Amino acid sequence: MLDTNLKKQLDTYLQHIVSPIAISVSGDDTPKSKELLELATEISELSGKIELMETRASRTPSMGVAPAGQTPRVSFAGIPMGHEFTSLVLALLQAGGHPSKADPALLEQIRNLEGEYHFETYISLSCQNCPDVVQALNLMAHLNPNITHVMIDGALFQDEVNQRQVMAVPAVYLNGEHFGQGRMSLEEIVGKLDTGAAERQAATLNEQAPFDVLVVGGGPAGAAAAIYAARKGVRTGLVAERFGGQVMDTMGIENFISVPYTEGPKLAASLEQHVKEYDVELVTNQRAAGIQQRELIEVPLASGAVLKSKSVILATGARWRELNVPGEAEYRNKGVAYCPHCDGPFFKGKRVAVVGGGNSGIEAAIDLAGIVEHVTVVEFADSLRADEVLQRKARSMGNIDIIMNAQTTEVLGDGSKVTGMQYTDRVSGESKRLDVAGIFVQIGLVPNTEFLKGSEVELSRFGEVIIDARGATSLDGVFAAGDATTVPYKQIIISMGAGATAALGAFDHLIRS
Repeated sequence: MLDTNLKKQLDTYLQHIVSPIAISVSGDDTPKSKELLELATEISELSGKIELMETRASRTPSMGVAPAGQTPRVSFAGIPMGHEFTSLVLALLQAGGHPSKADPALLEQIRNLEGEYHFETYISLSCQNCPDVVQALNLMAHLNPNITHVMIDGALFQDEVNQRQVMAVPAVYLNGEHFGQGRMSLEEIVGKLDTGAAERQAATLNEQAPFDVLVVGGGPAGAAAAIYAARKGVRTGLVAERFGGQVMDTMGIENFISVPYTEGPKLAASLEQHVKEYDVELVTNQRAAGIQQRELIEVPLASGAVLKSKSVILATGARWRELNVPGEAEYRNKGVAYCPHCDGPFFKGKRVAVVGGGNSGIEAAIDLAGIVEHVTVVEFADSLRADEVLQRKARSMGNIDIIMNAQTTEVLGDGSKVTGMQYTDRVSGESKRLDVAGIFVQIGLVPNTEFLKGSEVELSRFGEVIIDARGATSLDGVFAAGDATTVPYKQIIISMGAGATAALGAFDHLIRS
């Protein structure tokens, strides 16, 4: 089950177990149950502090993890491999007394939550966003005896997935009711449960002393800007809804110079860790709501707080562009998806469409072709924009069709899920229907700059922040970097360089003014 290298790594981690733990496995005679028992056995053999026992649970196969002598509050319905193996390792360490690195105030907030919270999270093992949610809820269950959490592999529990009509992951249920969809941070989850937390945090933020440099955004550009500013010895803050930005939705990264291959969540974690090595005040789970020039530059937040700084760097990034056609909003997460890696497994054996013929669209089609019955790429233009190597790969696959000159006009469904899409042939003008169970939208990015409309920061007709060679905007003391700006070629490495440029520009502004 575990290869030699993985066993060595796991053995190193398990050395951090302080107190005895128990792994309880519920299984039957099915191959997956035997596979899970084999995994649990191999783990238990690596440490004398791990006891293995068999039990009966409502879901089979499943594995519970708990301190010895306690009823498990953390469990995995399925086999926690792939992206979820890290979730299993952390659950083992936490049950064994190894402390979390999360903010101590947040940990205490979790311990003090009142009420009964029973969480269920549906995941796919290929989803790079799911582990963040699983690990957050596992930690909460470990800290608070009134909280339980079970990770459910949707591929193994299809009856539940169909009953609850789960078509996108992670999908979180609390006490049997839908709680949340998509990536959520620990702070976001706790904030939804502790309704007074936002007001308390806003009051605290309003008491913050002014910054010299305030970075708005936690992606590659924001991280680079914060690091470069902090290295200059000035008071630096970074405010963002969550760390990582668009990188968190990127699976394989092969063009980050000097790093032959990495994955988005891994890179995002490294960025966050690097920022934390410097004296940067991190303000997460907060969204900027505007910007204004007064005695200092003020950044109002959606929570009601206002942060002040002598200079500001806008690095709010971009998000997936939507189709903006009838039916898209109604069937989002019910067949309309934006992450093929996350949600592709839910369409196994079905016919799907990918809208968009750029690199992301053709990469999505290639990935999906290995899972689904058939993929149809729908492209508005008369030619594909993807790299030639990707086009050749897609055309070589027997279950990918490509339709050019096709304008998507409507998402079709039966009220609960997608059944197809309507498009117009731009050559003949004829309206045509495509019967598919899923539609993956891959038509580029839109900058996260809505909060700047009406401000003195000048935007392009595409909504991008207009900057000069030093990253300066039209508002004195305000700089910008990354995918939210007019810088061409939206790439991670370019965003990082732009973040450094903006920070140096901000520092130059400070010393001159």
